Amino acid sequence: MPAFWLARSLINDPVAYKRYTDQVPGIIAKHGGKVLARGGKFQVMEGPEKFQRFVVIEFPTFEAGVGCFQSDEYNAAARHRREHGAGEVETVVLEAGEFTK
Repeated sequence: MPAFWLARSLINDPVAYKRYTDQVPGIIAKHGGKVLARGGKFQVMEGPEKFQRFVVIEFPTFEAGVGCFQSDEYNAAARHRREHGAGEVETVVLEAGEFTK
């Protein structure tokens, strides 16, 4: 069953943040992920308006999405934004389907 990686971010240092974002598409593809939305027009309908960038990535399975986020490659790329304060990110991996029946 597919799963979705949902991320929202606040970019504090665009140059340092780009060092991260330049690496991520290849890492995502290696784990079977497909970017459905990245950046672009958005409107916050409810909740904090702190974040300025939103990303939706589809993975073939929940495990593939979690595995990508936990991979050494992804964490090496994310170090550019984590250690240098380049941005704040909240990421969730969500399995597709209706589970609240």
